Amino acid sequence: MVLPGMSSARVPPRIRILAAFAVSVAVAAFVAPKLQILLANPSALLLMRLIASEIVIGTFFGLLARFYLLALEFIISGIGMSIGYGGMLGASVDGFEMQSALTAFVSFSALLVLFTLDFHHLVIATLLGSYDVMPMDQFPSTRLLLVNLLDVLRESFIVALRLGSPFIGFAIIVNLTVGLINKLAVQIPIYFISLPAVLGLGLMVLYFAIPYLLSQFGQSFPSVFTLS
Repeated sequence: MVLPGMSSARVPPRIRILAAFAVSVAVAAFVAPKLQILLANPSALLLMRLIASEIVIGTFFGLLARFYLLALEFIISGIGMSIGYGGMLGASVDGFEMQSALTAFVSFSALLVLFTLDFHHLVIATLLGSYDVMPMDQFPSTRLLLVNLLDVLRESFIVALRLGSPFIGFAIIVNLTVGLINKLAVQIPIYFISLPAVLGLGLMVLYFAIPYLLSQFGQSFPSVFTLS
């Protein structure tokens, strides 16, 4: 429902159901002994509690990956505005909200990098490890989940700001320079004349920086995701 890539509206529901079923069967092989003991005397209340608990835990781990990708989309939108490439909003590749062409392109590339690095395997492995931290016979602590979610959210946006820091510096330097020149030549609309040059320089910086940006984004995912 919330995992980046698989939760996209462009993925058919049948594919998502089959993927969820495959993951459930794989996970069941590891938790079957504990589950058999717990369900020795099953009741409707116990089954409902187990279903609710698994939904909460699964949604929590999906949101961790979702927030990490949202942090990148946030900083890419800022990069687009800083280099003058905000432009008209268009359709998003992964979600329903409108995005600029630059944000859609970079976020889709980042999602492709995450899948190439098998981030879904890390999500499943972390989900398996959650049964040791949050046993099935207890409902997960909402306080613990919220604290971990906030920690991951904070670290995700720190990573995003680190990735976008060159463009923030670029925007500050360029805007100060253009503003100073505009003050020296008030009769000439320097701001409008400088737009093509600012856009060209910004795209050039982005051209050389985007491989390192995507590389750092993919390498930082395990450290941020395993904070929980």
